[in-house]
Amino acid sequence: MQAADRTPVRAPDAPAPRLLDQVRARIRAKHYSIRTEDQYVFWVKRFIRFHGRRHPRELGAAEIEAFLSDLAVHGQVAAATQNQALSALLFLYREVLEVDLPWLDGITRAKPSQRLPVVLTPAEVRAVLDRMDGVYGLMARLLYGTGMRLMECVRLRVKDADFGRHEIVIRAGKGAKDRVTMLPAALAGPLADHLARRQVVYEDDLRDGKAEVWLPDALAKKYPNAPMEWGWQFVFCSGSHSVDPRSGRVRRHHVDEKLLQRAMKKAVIAARLPKPATPHTLRHSFATHLLESGQDIRTVQELLGHSDVRTTMIYTHVLNRGGRGVTSPLDRL
Repeated sequence: MQAADRTPVRAPDAPAPRLLDQVRARIRAKHYSIRTEDQYVFWVKRFIRFHGRRHPRELGAAEIEAFLSDLAVHGQVAAATQNQALSALLFLYREVLEVDLPWLDGITRAKPSQRLPVVLTPAEVRAVLDRMDGVYGLMARLLYGTGMRLMECVRLRVKDADFGRHEIVIRAGKGAKDRVTMLPAALAGPLADHLARRQVVYEDDLRDGKAEVWLPDALAKKYPNAPMEWGWQFVFCSGSHSVDPRSGRVRRHHVDEKLLQRAMKKAVIAARLPKPATPHTLRHSFATHLLESGQDIRTVQELLGHSDVRTTMIYTHVLNRGGRGVTSPLDRL
């Protein structure tokens, strides 16, 4: 009897992942945000379609320059948008395709316009805030009272509001940096009342087995119970549960920032302000009003989370007295 053939049967090779799936996988491996993932995938797709669906390995510096030029000339996009598209393409070639070519460093970035921020006067801030109430009114007051960015407020966790020390810890702000800002005394009571109502929602979710929230950087694996704990809950949560686009898990996420943007737009219109004020305008107003009150620029820099004081110095150009307190010669006549 002939011995049986023991040669292992090889499974057919799994198909290579699609390019966009490779982009997503690399972005997640580097712990980039879901927003960055969406934007980078969008620009890669647009780049490929622009060049007739040719594979990026077949393209080079000339094709990238042509794409960016088309965005500027025909798309009339801002310099920041053009640079975002370039960042996505550089990520594609360096991190995904692992192409190390000298022309990557020779791509010219568009120079952003140096524009002064829109700043409201204290009276204008009051006029807007007086026309906002409820959760969005509280969020707008936090933006103006703490200098937080819009998404920093939206992503605020319960554990990061310290009523005993009258401070708020802002986690993973711009540049993945943590910082501390003040908790305004005027907001301590309203925020505590909001958290009491928020805890009722949390307890209902906990009873129904739906209290899990998203945690960054695999913290859920290190601390398995943390996603269900009260301290990790979002202060400003969504009114319903949703499916996490990455994990597919059903969770109660934070509130959609667009809702706050719309609420403030309505308040600005109701206050009949001619300025194009947005939630980020409250951050600009926070910095300017602190400088007007005599706070030193280094303190304001720390509260805003700027890496370079030159970024903070832009607010000295919108003070009523000018950058160095210079009096116009016309006022001396």
